[in-house]
Amino acid sequence: MKKHTIEDHKNALLRNLPKIDEVMLLLTKRDVFVQTPRNIVRSVCRSVVEELRQEILNTKADSKEIRLPAARQVADRAMQILQGLHQYRLRKVVNATGVILHTNLGRAPLCNDALQRLMEIAGGYSNLEYDLAKGERGLRYDHVQKILCELSGAEDALVVNNNAAAVLLALNTLAEGKEVIVSRGELVEIGGEFRIPEVMEKSGARLREVGTTNRTRLTDYEKAIGPETGLILKVHTSNFKIVGFTEDADLPSLVALGATHNIPVMYDLGSGCFAELDRYNLMREPTVTDVLETGVNVITFSGDKLLGGPQAGIVLGVKGILRKIKQNPLNRALRIDKLTLAALEATMMQYFQPERAVSRLRVLKALTEPLKDIDKRAKKLLSLLRKEHLEGLIMSIKKGFSMSGGGSLPTQEIPTILLSIASKHLSPSNLEERLRYLDTPVIARIAEDAVLFDLRTVEEEEFPYIREGLKKIFSS
Repeated sequence: MKKHTIEDHKNALLRNLPKIDEVMLLLTKRDVFVQTPRNIVRSVCRSVVEELRQEILNTKADSKEIRLPAARQVADRAMQILQGLHQYRLRKVVNATGVILHTNLGRAPLCNDALQRLMEIAGGYSNLEYDLAKGERGLRYDHVQKILCELSGAEDALVVNNNAAAVLLALNTLAEGKEVIVSRGELVEIGGEFRIPEVMEKSGARLREVGTTNRTRLTDYEKAIGPETGLILKVHTSNFKIVGFTEDADLPSLVALGATHNIPVMYDLGSGCFAELDRYNLMREPTVTDVLETGVNVITFSGDKLLGGPQAGIVLGVKGILRKIKQNPLNRALRIDKLTLAALEATMMQYFQPERAVSRLRVLKALTEPLKDIDKRAKKLLSLLRKEHLEGLIMSIKKGFSMSGGGSLPTQEIPTILLSIASKHLSPSNLEERLRYLDTPVIARIAEDAVLFDLRTVEEEEFPYIREGLKKIFSS
């Protein structure tokens, strides 16, 4: 008698895979076609059956048993996928991590004025590229150019879709085919694998490293200048600090050096702060105005970091250089849309009254909020949760530290108040995972064998999401 091998078993399973039409018939009985077109349902069924096929083919030879799901189970899996197609993937979450500018969670939340402007502009037509005074075509950048210049002191301004795009566009315009002098200690990489050397390579410029990781002097830049030099670039080390035996050339010295040799100087500022953070017991971050007062020719920074606005790359500088950058054909590929313009304009208007900006822009409010106010909010949440009498929960208030995040204030620990939650029934990792699977996910952190909610990044109007989420978890 022939001995059956694992391959024989695999072939038998492959022959008995559920038929697509059989699965489709089962789904028909579940009214799946009411919401989803037949061609999409068939495509999903095929992909589920194909996954089964690949699972059978990839099973190791020493596997003792391979089981084939019934057509009903395949239909269940297809139904699950089809239902997921009708659910938004991009969702609101509660940031309880204490990382204020959390890149993975969308960085800066928009202020209410910006949200209102988005509704007004997105819901109808706008004068995006129409000059109302002249009755003819206009430029989309004009809507934010004046306000950016007034607030910063720059001669001219341009906005593209993010800071990486701003750096790429400026380098391509000013130094394509030429050398760009950069300190070796400033060849940074930030989140999302944005690396200065790689962006420079794509721009067509050639990197000329000077100095060492920890020490770069003005003379290092001066020695590197030659006929092929197109630009001197300084990069703000926004997400790390070099301490100890260090030295670097300050921006005013580089500006003077560039002026002597008729070479433009550019500063990639990164976060782009307009607020005087040292007034709130935070380390001083160079403001956009501070940097422009050095006479630097062009600066670039993000709109959704310390500025507190939408994702954008802002380019400020002298008119002659900005004119060249605006005329670069690459600018067309990197331009922003009406929604970014509307949100950015509304955000910038907050800065005409700095105190209002600190109170209305959530990023600045979270950075500067007094600890006593956070403590009050934490105790209110604790009281709210205790009233629910959730079985097996151990809750307490603790002191801790928040972080700015988003490549800003990298060494600054910001005092905060934490709500610590431990469960007699769930491990901290299990509870943290279940919080992430809520309809409105709550993203927290784990420490000291408990789940911690950092109240510096949680607003009072978000309390219901935490309360209802915990009720749902512990009722099941």
